[in-house]
Amino acid sequence: MAKTLVFGHKNPDTDTIASAIAASYFLNQIGEETEAVAQGTPNAETQFALDYFKVAAPRVVTSADTDTVVLVDHNEAAQSVDNLADVTVTGIYDHHKFAFTNATPLYIIAKPWGSVATILYYEFKQAQMAIPADVAGLLASAIISDTLLLKSPTTTDFDVTALKALADIAGLEDYEAYGLALLKAGTDLSSRTDKELIDGDAKSFDMGGHQFRIGQVNTVAIEDVLSRQAGIEAAMTEEGYDNFLFVITDILNSNSKAIFLGETTAAVEAAFDGQLVDNVIDLPGVVSRKKQVVPPLEAQF
Repeated sequence: MAKTLVFGHKNPDTDTIASAIAASYFLNQIGEETEAVAQGTPNAETQFALDYFKVAAPRVVTSADTDTVVLVDHNEAAQSVDNLADVTVTGIYDHHKFAFTNATPLYIIAKPWGSVATILYYEFKQAQMAIPADVAGLLASAIISDTLLLKSPTTTDFDVTALKALADIAGLEDYEAYGLALLKAGTDLSSRTDKELIDGDAKSFDMGGHQFRIGQVNTVAIEDVLSRQAGIEAAMTEEGYDNFLFVITDILNSNSKAIFLGETTAAVEAAFDGQLVDNVIDLPGVVSRKKQVVPPLEAQF
């Protein structure tokens, strides 16, 4: 019988890949036969973590080549494999809003925490199952990534506890120093094309009948990214979305600016109580797409 595939969303980030690997390990330990896969190659930040803990990247898929799947870090069809409607979802581990419907019972763990990795840490703890050091290291990396080293407004006390425990298991004596190195590894944008920038961490949303593409990139110098605005806008236009918001986040100062192209300018300005100037809007204090970008946009529709 083919193994159940465990995977996260398209354009995978560190939480997506680490959580797929950890969830697959967990499920295999309780008697299931699973394989962690990914809907894309690891980004620079994720590859830093994989290399540091000497873990091979999962194989890349665009569709499921098995009958059963487990979703991590997503539950929306637009973010999943192309043939999701043709397979059976047997489980979901997620920390996003729910848009999933299913005709059969399934195992769902969904909590409003900063990272799916945190959810999985507590799954291991509840099962009284030891976490291998390399898996713990990847889970710690995922929490660091999704919470921006516990500075994001999505951070909860559960994330803080989980990160400290996982860092200890992984042998990270100074998880803050490691975390800063991890985040900085993902901010070297010089080698990425404009298309790679906008697609590297992008998700699609349906907001009241309006199709939104929201991408995000972390940096230590927003102006360096904005110096490429013409090329970025050309790449956004080529993708053909009705509305494309590209958020550029300064991970050191916890602020963002965003480039917007689309048909709902007034709604975007109202959502963020700001003004688009040359297609750019200031987003002071904004670092989280899930908590600070998507909700105010959805409220407009």
